[in-house]
Amino acid sequence: MGETYLDETDRKILALLQDDARLTNNDLAERIHLSPSQCSRRRARLERDGFIAGYHAHVDGEKAGFGLVNFISVTLSTHNRNNAARFAELMTRLPEVQEAHALTGEMDYILKVVTKDLRGLSDFVNETLLPHEAVQNVKTSIVLQTLKETSALPL
Repeated sequence: MGETYLDETDRKILALLQDDARLTNNDLAERIHLSPSQCSRRRARLERDGFIAGYHAHVDGEKAGFGLVNFISVTLSTHNRNNAARFAELMTRLPEVQEAHALTGEMDYILKVVTKDLRGLSDFVNETLLPHEAVQNVKTSIVLQTLKETSALPL
């Protein structure tokens, strides 16, 4: 299956929806100077082809009681497929983990984890990560200030 081509109009649709996913089809069509039916077809194709992976509300973590953002680097105890699979399975079960990335270099994974407070972070590290058979070493960094946070792509 070949890669789907994005033209300038598709990029405009994606950029506008990244900024405000609540735009109605009519509002979107007006902003990109297309008819509502043309806009609807393009939007449906972008969804069908996976360019639009979903729509969601961005919840303010601090207001929701998750005042601590942490980055945790993890080194596995052994490097084999089974150990990596066990660790990946653990990540899917932990709602505190917002992001988990496998890396090259000194550490194997970097996690973005939200907790309510230091006690929550301590419990997460000491009672969840460190006892897991796949994990050898954990290093934690607490975010003091977020200068920029976005999931928007530079379309």
